Amino acid sequence: MYADVLVEYSAKMVDQTFTYIIPLALASKLKRGMKVLVPFGSKVINGFVVNISDNKSYDNLKEIISITDENFCLNDELLSLGKYLKNYCFCSLISIYQAMLPASMKVKSVKSNYDKYDEYLVLENGYNDYILKHKSAKKQIELLTRLIDGEVILKKEYPYALVKILLDEGVIEIKKVLAYRLNAESKGVSYELNTEQTVAYQRVISSLGTSDVFLLYGVTGSGKTVVYMKIIDEVISKGKSAIMLVPEISLTTQIIKRFYDYFGDKVAIFHSGLSIGEKSDEYHKILDGKVKVVVGTRSAIFVPIKDLGVIIIDEEHSTNYKQDTNPRYNAKSVALWRGAYNKCPVVMGSATPSLEMMARAKKGVVKMLTLKKRALTDEVPNISIVNMQDEYKKGNSVISDELYLEMQRALDNHKQVILFLNRRGFNTFITCKNCGFTYKCPNCDITLTYHKSSNNLRCHYCGHTVFNSGVCPSCGSDALTSLGLGTERLEEEVKEKFSGARVIRMDADTTTRKGSFDEMITLIEEKRADIIIGTQMVSKGLDFPDVTVVGVINADESLNVPDFRSGEYTFSLLSQVGGRAGRSSSSGKVIFQSFNPDNETLKFAKDNDYEGLYNYEMNIRRVLKYPPYYYLTIIKFASKEYELSRDEAKKAYEYLNKKLNSVIILGPTTARMFKVKNVYRFQIILKYKSYEMVKDSLTELFEIYKTNSKVNIEIDNNPLYI
Repeated sequence: MYADVLVEYSAKMVDQTFTYIIPLALASKLKRGMKVLVPFGSKVINGFVVNISDNKSYDNLKEIISITDENFCLNDELLSLGKYLKNYCFCSLISIYQAMLPASMKVKSVKSNYDKYDEYLVLENGYNDYILKHKSAKKQIELLTRLIDGEVILKKEYPYALVKILLDEGVIEIKKVLAYRLNAESKGVSYELNTEQTVAYQRVISSLGTSDVFLLYGVTGSGKTVVYMKIIDEVISKGKSAIMLVPEISLTTQIIKRFYDYFGDKVAIFHSGLSIGEKSDEYHKILDGKVKVVVGTRSAIFVPIKDLGVIIIDEEHSTNYKQDTNPRYNAKSVALWRGAYNKCPVVMGSATPSLEMMARAKKGVVKMLTLKKRALTDEVPNISIVNMQDEYKKGNSVISDELYLEMQRALDNHKQVILFLNRRGFNTFITCKNCGFTYKCPNCDITLTYHKSSNNLRCHYCGHTVFNSGVCPSCGSDALTSLGLGTERLEEEVKEKFSGARVIRMDADTTTRKGSFDEMITLIEEKRADIIIGTQMVSKGLDFPDVTVVGVINADESLNVPDFRSGEYTFSLLSQVGGRAGRSSSSGKVIFQSFNPDNETLKFAKDNDYEGLYNYEMNIRRVLKYPPYYYLTIIKFASKEYELSRDEAKKAYEYLNKKLNSVIILGPTTARMFKVKNVYRFQIILKYKSYEMVKDSLTELFEIYKTNSKVNIEIDNNPLYI
């Protein structure tokens, strides 16, 4: 017997299988999808078995050394999914399979076993004789008596010296039992559906066993999560399982608690915030069929859960479902593939659906479900726009008079406030008023962000750091001044204006420590925080009943991003963060602070007018030939040599221009981030009506460049940004 093994090797794009002999000792155990250890040249490396046959391709074949983990195996579904994604994402097959695995199971993982065991004491024969002979050994007899009475005793409950005496006598032994680091019990929580929720629930339930796709379009606070749980409950009752995706770790804290309370130990969680050991535990629960629901972020779409009955994607508009590094998959597309494979419905929910998803729903390609009312209150937050040009003249550069008064009123009434600013750090950048010098990253095409707490300037792309000496490195003057606004500076200003308030800041700088985000959520829920300052992680999905005021600082900032989706993203962001206010019986107030208050997108957000935003943006998309009217592909060429990157992009343009008819080809131009980590990037943009028009040409181009050691090619279908 022979096995075709896909190996992980450091050489660029080694994307082929190698045939090995299956030794007799492994013949009965080895299956497709298993990880194995194989000789490769002078090295011993890991790989996946992708095929087993009686035929050999070459002579003088080497043998497989061992199976890495007999309990793990990529199933047929995931093996097939990998082949699909390899062709669509233009990457190596091994990179896809690596993306499917938790860290503990990756092919290149150094440690082979992250299992945790509890050690229990169990009785052996001869304990009666021991008790008779050692009547004065009170502690030993106490332990043995407890075991005789049927008590479960952990080894760690007693000093090891005492335990060792009984072990040496042979009257007890230690039994190891696999232990899970994360456990939960159902609290018997129940939910009642209102009329709108019931209709949505019933339509999905009636489609179980089909690959129907639904858009659950529900306003913020309409109770989409309750609908999800009821659907999953019904799926479980039919012997099936479910995957529930959320866009980022910040949303898992509250949702997981609700799922634990409802489903108990039927739930596994899966996201990057877990330790390697925790992830390994949860993955083995899934492999062993011990759970029925998986809740997690993007990578959870790859879990090998059995008997999949429904896939749910919350906040489907989020850009976090798209992987921006190789392999560049979109979890939503993977969900649709798995839904079709398993003949199960896919439900995508949002208060601000992506325009592409809404367009499909309006055409009937996707089935529309609507929740128009908030579940706990009929009131929607009152939203106003403050002109910061006028405020600036009054000396208010950060917090307007209106926002200050609303914040003070909320604090006086023992309510909570959220301030949203999607930029971390203290200041955006530091410049010299004398000579005009600005600190820029030497490795990336970006200015350095000032962090006051550490008194340094930092690149948020490569991590390059410069200490702020207070002296201009160009002219030697002390005329350095900081400009722009980040969450760190906002926190300082808020603490000055509201000295008695308890302020917490939630951003990438304050939530790096494991468990820190959960701790902050607890502080908010227990009303031990009055003002919450945060970036995108506080903008969606979280439910804090006592938050009555939401202030958006620099509401128009994301509109300045040179991208055709900037209006859609801004509307979604403002609507989502505004939806955190007034989610219970207390009325909510939302304030958008803007230097461009007449912007159409801001007006749509103020009026909660998604339809207005949809029609406005769709007209622009139609004229400019952007999605959903056209598909997009970006081809990037990256090299440490500027001229090489540019010249290869030009060659590719000429190649595609000859091959493709009826396809709009733009470029080559510098990429959105032209220089990152000393790598220069040029790009070509394709616009087309059908993927079949470009598929073969893109494949040919990828094959030409995939082994090029000096120029890296990236092909990104349906990119989020251009």
